[in-house]
Amino acid sequence: MKILLIGYGKMGKAIEAIAVQRGHTIAAKVDDHNELVKFNSSADVAIEFSQPDAVMENLKFCFTKKIPVACGTTGWLEHKNEMEEHCRKQEGTFFYASNYSLGVNIFFKLNEYLSKLMNGRSGYEVSINETHHTQKKDAPSGTAITLAEGILKNYRSKKGWALNETQNPEALVIHSFRVDPAPGTHAVNYKSAVDDIEIKHTAHSREGFAMGAVLVAEWLAGKKGIFTMDDFLKF
Repeated sequence: MKILLIGYGKMGKAIEAIAVQRGHTIAAKVDDHNELVKFNSSADVAIEFSQPDAVMENLKFCFTKKIPVACGTTGWLEHKNEMEEHCRKQEGTFFYASNYSLGVNIFFKLNEYLSKLMNGRSGYEVSINETHHTQKKDAPSGTAITLAEGILKNYRSKKGWALNETQNPEALVIHSFRVDPAPGTHAVNYKSAVDDIEIKHTAHSREGFAMGAVLVAEWLAGKKGIFTMDDFLKF
């Protein structure tokens, strides 16, 4: 399989290493949109881990060229519906996940289940803590937002999320920390006067994210439409 890598930072390099190890060919490695538009070869799939200000144009390029694209860039999700509509019009293929780690996606489901159990339990205050390396530009992380969305679906006393501090009792607070060299830690806390309940996922390296992205790319090649990790993992 020929893979077009869009974004060649630390994650792109980790994806390349695993893809080559699994017998795939890297069709091209591009680090910005100006390089991408010069790509005139063929690719079976693109993996997009770039920057929030570049992701929309990168996706449009892939839709136009009919290259299935798996995107993991965060910090732009207010435009996700727009990109999905653009994909449909171009009859393209679009896979988005805020986190490609298989362990994190199991953690997402555990988070949703716990929020159902905790809904209506008086005396508990729920919050999210996320810690990443200092080079991560967006806060909160896309993973933390996905966790918040999972809670908000089921925990009716919360109506939205807020970053770091809020005076609104209906807001779910996400605390973001930037500490090197942390690749990513997420914890969901339910605190009360009598006890605390916490679930946590800690990434030890980028390998889990990179492996998940390559596995999704293998699955996505040749498909048409819009997909998520639920489709891939068949939850």
